[in-house]
Amino acid sequence: MSLTKLSEAEIAARLAALPEWSQPAEEIQRTYRFKDFVEAMAFVQAVAAHAEAVQHHPDILIRYSRVTLSLSTHDAGGITQKDFDFAGAADSLARM
Repeated sequence: MSLTKLSEAEIAARLAALPEWSQPAEEIQRTYRFKDFVEAMAFVQAVAAHAEAVQHHPDILIRYSRVTLSLSTHDAGGITQKDFDFAGAADSLARM
């Protein structure tokens, strides 16, 4: 997988396909809301397993039933396709 940093136009185009994600800085971010803490933690466990499998680890903020994921590719110095691939996988995990 290419670790080429995406341009602002490329990021905007990819964010259009993931409307619940945003770009607050040199990262993409989404907050997921769950029924309760236990459901939120199950999601975090699934995200952790996926992160280990693909060797790409998001920053995770847990606030009771809300989980915020922040993604950037540090080796590339910004946002890459790898971050968007992970975002799509996280969205799928949240629907399980």
